[in-house]
Amino acid sequence: MEPDQEIAVSSAELVEMLARCDAATAGPWRSFIEGRDHLGGDNFILTGIENQDIELLGASRADQDFIANARQDVPRLVAEVRHLKKIAEQA
Repeated sequence: MEPDQEIAVSSAELVEMLARCDAATAGPWRSFIEGRDHLGGDNFILTGIENQDIELLGASRADQDFIANARQDVPRLVAEVRHLKKIAEQA
């Protein structure tokens, strides 16, 4: 089965994805939702840099959790795609 050209991810796109991740504040990031993860205060994303928390205006809890986890998930997904591309090339 040929990959769909509209959804295939190029090596250049993978480099761009990692570059955006590398340019972001260092991780790991962790979402803190008031009432779920802590009592009192605002919802925020704890980053890997002291005093560099991220506060989002208008984000749902699910949005905040997604954004916080993307900091860790994107590099792992890029690595997996690269691994699978190598396997496909060897087949």
